[in-house]
Amino acid sequence: MFDQFLPIYTILRREVSRFWSIKRQTILGPLLETSLFITVFGASLGSRINQLEGVSYILFIFPGLLMMSFAMNVFSNNSSSILQQKFQKAIDDQLTSPIPNVQLFLGYALGGFVRSCIIAVIIISTASVLIPDFSIAHPLMLIASLTTIGLFFAFLGVLIGLNAEKFDDISFYQTFILSPMIFLGGVFYSATLLPEPFKTLILFNPIYYMVNTVRYAILGNSQVNPWLCIGVVTLFVAGLYLLNSRLFNRGYKLRT
Repeated sequence: MFDQFLPIYTILRREVSRFWSIKRQTILGPLLETSLFITVFGASLGSRINQLEGVSYILFIFPGLLMMSFAMNVFSNNSSSILQQKFQKAIDDQLTSPIPNVQLFLGYALGGFVRSCIIAVIIISTASVLIPDFSIAHPLMLIASLTTIGLFFAFLGVLIGLNAEKFDDISFYQTFILSPMIFLGGVFYSATLLPEPFKTLILFNPIYYMVNTVRYAILGNSQVNPWLCIGVVTLFVAGLYLLNSRLFNRGYKLRT
């Protein structure tokens, strides 16, 4: 039975070796960035905002910081890895090999997912030291939410990598689409504090619902139904899986 998944394991092992060989950039960099957010916001705004929705400010924003780091890293890892393989023309040989194209796609997708899982575990361990009274209210919900969110951005990263023709294309999506959606998705503030029409506009940002599922898992309260959000994200994950599988089978922008 293991032989059936050997191609996925082989691609996944290569992807893990790739990001682990530069772990100061791929692992320690995001950890340092999130730790600085916790330290700076905890020391500055945290001293001026006593509580937000019944918890300390730094504890309130931590789920959003965790989700932000998780999403950005899995997306950037997969999109850049696919594009790099296209530039090096290494993926041409992989497509002509006996490896099923869907397993090739899953190997690339899971590489970034594993990287972000490692980062998430380290960030949560760091938060338990830096944030007073830190605890996880619903551990199983945290696993479920990070899994669905991680797979969503893993598949999205593969899709963007397929469409990209140069690294500027990936930077465009990260800088002008993904980052604004994350920062405007309620990471650093509560939607209840927003005036109209921004209180209504945030409801159209899918990142808002992802942040709230992680917030519910850690803090135990949320402004949305977390299970409904996970269900909706799961549907998008299924759609991205089917789309990427079809594009890999066609060799879309892969074969030169």
